Formats: sequence, C-alpha cells, structure tokens
Amino acid sequence: MSEIAEIIDSVEGRIQKLFEKMNSLQVYTSQLETELKKAAATIDTQSREIEQLKGEANSLKMANSLLGSEENKRDTKLKINSLIKEIDYCIAQLSD
Repeated sequence: MSEIAEIIDSVEGRIQKLFEKMNSLQVYTSQLETELKKAAATIDTQSREIEQLKGEANSLKMANSLLGSEENKRDTKLKINSLIKEIDYCIAQLSD
C-alpha cells in the first residue's frame, strides 16, 4: 500500500508543479500581449508620422523647385503640366 501512496504523492506533486507552471505561463503570456499592444500602437503612431513627414518633404521639394532649385525642376514642370491638363479638361467639360 505504501508504494501506491508514494506514487499518488508523486503524481500530486507533479500535477501541482504543472499547475504552477501553467499559471506562470499565463501571467507571462498576459505580459507579452500587453507589450505587443504597446508595440503595435507605437508602430501605428510612427507610421502616421512617417507619412506626414513624407508629405512635408514632397511639399518642400515642390517649394524648392518653384524657388528655382535645379534639383526638382523636372518634377515641378511635370506637376504643373498635369494641373494645366486637368484645368483644360474641366474648362472643356464646362463649355459643353
């Protein structure tokens, strides 16, 4: 009988250790989920900031081109020509 009692005690001890390990893993998982949410929020914020800065950079390139910068003169001419074509199309639509 004592062998059975020892085996039962051993199994109970192992089960207790498994429950403790499971609880610690649940806590760790919860912490990781929190960190993941924070990281996702940071990435989202930085992505929006990057898009805003790209827009500002494009605006500055256009302004520099209009001020006589040789660097982006071709891009500015293409943009102006595109705008002129759009205006001509609108005028043609209004004429009909």
